[in-house]
Amino acid sequence: MVRHVILWKLKDKYAPAEKAAIKAGIKAGLEGLAGAIPGLESIRVYTDALPTSANADLMLDAAFTDEAALAGYANHPAHVAVADGKVRPYTASRVCLDFTV
Repeated sequence: MVRHVILWKLKDKYAPAEKAAIKAGIKAGLEGLAGAIPGLESIRVYTDALPTSANADLMLDAAFTDEAALAGYANHPAHVAVADGKVRPYTASRVCLDFTV
């Protein structure tokens, strides 16, 4: 199994209500990919960080059967549509870690 973890920071220009709506859209879009992409075993987006020293706004935690499934996800039209429409326009930074479990 391969895990795919991403942390995003939203652009600073959004008001709190806008940030909440953007986070909800990202969560719905990415979690909506469950069952639509071969080899994607689970996908979850976390949007409610504790008010401590967190320096990211959202986290994606996805599990894939293997590296080939992760590569397929990266280029899958449904994933690309969500990334281009709901994620990339609103995020300032992205940090990713892929690893074998």
